[in-house]
Amino acid sequence: MAKLKFTKTALLALAPPEAGKRLAVYDTEIPKLAMRITAAGTRTFYVVKRAGASMAWVKLGTLPEMTVEQARAEAQKILGEFATGANPAAARRAIRGEPTFAEMLKQFLAEKKKRDGTPLGEKTKRDYLDLLRLYLETIKSRKLSHITKQDLKAIHSKASKKSAAQADKAMAVVSSVFNFAADLELFEGTNPASRIQKNPAPSRDRFAQSVELPHLFAAIGESSLADFFLLSLLTGARRSNVQAMAWRDLDLDTRIWRIGMTKNGTPQNVTLSPEAAAALVARKRTTGASPFVFPGEGKTGHLVEPKKAWAAILLRASLRRLLDHLEGLGKLTAEERQLADKQITEAPAAAEKRYRAIADALEIDPALYDMTDLRIHDLRRTLGSWQAKTGASMAIIGKSLNHKTHQATAIYARLDLDPVRQSVETATLAMLEAAGIKQPTEVVTLPAKRRAKKN
Repeated sequence: MAKLKFTKTALLALAPPEAGKRLAVYDTEIPKLAMRITAAGTRTFYVVKRAGASMAWVKLGTLPEMTVEQARAEAQKILGEFATGANPAAARRAIRGEPTFAEMLKQFLAEKKKRDGTPLGEKTKRDYLDLLRLYLETIKSRKLSHITKQDLKAIHSKASKKSAAQADKAMAVVSSVFNFAADLELFEGTNPASRIQKNPAPSRDRFAQSVELPHLFAAIGESSLADFFLLSLLTGARRSNVQAMAWRDLDLDTRIWRIGMTKNGTPQNVTLSPEAAAALVARKRTTGASPFVFPGEGKTGHLVEPKKAWAAILLRASLRRLLDHLEGLGKLTAEERQLADKQITEAPAAAEKRYRAIADALEIDPALYDMTDLRIHDLRRTLGSWQAKTGASMAIIGKSLNHKTHQATAIYARLDLDPVRQSVETATLAMLEAAGIKQPTEVVTLPAKRRAKKN
């Protein structure tokens, strides 16, 4: 009886037997794990165990579709069934009936409930399916018990080279699916995604600076979604909540916006500054019969994806900062600046190509003008940062932004909205002053030349 330590290299190196014969070799680590090799070169894993007067050969799978690690794991499961006196054929059939990862993910998306008892959102479902398509193709057709920690470490390592955050998220999804399967008693054993080392979390503290605010407000004012981005900034609310803002949840007399459920699973009362409330009063006249502040044409009935408009805003703001810098260096005349401003409004892509080329030729550091790294979520961070700059405590900022931490939750619960309101309003006034806008109790009039222009 031939024995060797099973590895993929060693098993593939074994020469097939002559026609009409089969070669059997046994693993030195799990002696009852065998491989049969046919004359055609097919390599199949088996568990070999005496059953009464005969030897039972329980087929596991073929190499390389089944790895050595998977074969050992399944062999131990089958041997465990033998040890309890179970019928090995029945055990084999049970494993064959186990769902694949893709099947289990599909059931997870259909049946999993959030902490508040509601189903997973459509965006969450799309995100999970994208992760499956982009990073988890190698395991989607495998039975759950065939997926090993080594498989997932390899996936995580490869995905991390493209996106550390997405790699970590993919592992979190896999872990959730295995826990869900275990709860339904469709999987037994250790979750292979548990305790996989996450990538170091990058610290992001980007927010709109004083020198950026005039250009940012001006570019927002030219957008067809100006009110959306203005209210995102002045409320500090999460993007998804602003997108789904409904008139029924707004009390403009007391300047309170009630969000029934936020991302962290709790409701929130958002205090509205006079500027935010005035913008909503003005917007009410333009939304018609829609129940949403920002109506949309899709099935949700509200705005869904503002990224294109945001990219256009950042491009215009960046280019105008660059023009200011070129003027300061004496590289643009007043007439050239006027023509450049017109081109940015009418043909921003061409303007970007032209003036970035000039900046590169002059070796101007993009950090002096480029704002395209500013994200929509950074508007939320901008309000919190300006609250901090104007003296608000961390507890006040946490309450106004609906942050939820174990350390601060009890403190938040004891706070009322008065100090939160004062902090938000102080930060709003400071931002408006930095942007050169001084109409704090009226509708914020953004310095827009062509506000109605579509992006």
